[in-house]
Amino acid sequence: MARRLAAVSVDLDAIHHYFAIHGLVSAGYDLDRAYDRALERMSAWAESRRIPLTLFAVGEDLERDGAARLVGVLADRGHAVENHSYSHRYDLTRLDPATIRSEIEAGSKAIERVTGRKPTGFRAPGYTVNDALFDALDEAAVAFDSSVFPCPAYYFAKAAAMGGMRLRGRESRSVLDTPRVLTAPRSPYRPGARWSDPAGKSRRFVELPVQVTRGARLPFIGTMLGVVGARASARLARACVGEPLVNLELHAIDFLDASEGLSTLAPYQPELRVPLAARMAALDAALDVLAEGGHAFVRLDEAARAFA
Repeated sequence: MARRLAAVSVDLDAIHHYFAIHGLVSAGYDLDRAYDRALERMSAWAESRRIPLTLFAVGEDLERDGAARLVGVLADRGHAVENHSYSHRYDLTRLDPATIRSEIEAGSKAIERVTGRKPTGFRAPGYTVNDALFDALDEAAVAFDSSVFPCPAYYFAKAAAMGGMRLRGRESRSVLDTPRVLTAPRSPYRPGARWSDPAGKSRRFVELPVQVTRGARLPFIGTMLGVVGARASARLARACVGEPLVNLELHAIDFLDASEGLSTLAPYQPELRVPLAARMAALDAALDVLAEGGHAFVRLDEAARAFA
């Protein structure tokens, strides 16, 4: 039997990005909230589970001393810090090629300054990709990308939410991906000239898709697990056991409670309406199933080498 792998990654999206998603004003909000509380909490959780994390950091956040220090501490503890672009622009794929390259390069340099290690992986803001972005990633010689999220439930829920906001006179900064994402592979693959198609070694990097279940391709991500609870999270995990890689994606906000200054977002972020302790129990239940199913937990850079 081939070795079964699992990876837990965390997108370190600052809280103001959630205001932007929902068309809300975030003026005056503490930009370090996703770092000063969530990072130490996720580090302690990972240590208790004895698993490595892959952190996707936004380059401009690391210009702040507090955020840079905390990310550096986690890197020193053996967690990988990868590139989530420099400024987390949701419209990254709509920019000109030179600006896309700049976002990738500047993000990479910011992370290298903090950790002493050049990141080898990338994740696009909002999971949105296109061929121009993949061309730029090839030029940057990344080892892996982990942005493709081939999940119908997520895609159509996002489309409905964005449409509903427009009807209420609010404009989301988020961008809806092309429907091609729904037919992309759900297991690691080498992208071809078209990013959604596997085609031998057309590109130099490997794509590690964000996890969906077998069959219905339900989302297996932190937001979903936090909302559905421990029992349902365990069932979703069982629908992933046996995959060559189970790529569980979380966000820093998954480690924060609404009572920690996030009450304004709670009406818009359903996971914040669930107590943090219950969400952590759901996450633990899912990881217990994966461990019992024989999955070894690795960093995404290690997983990329296994599938390269």
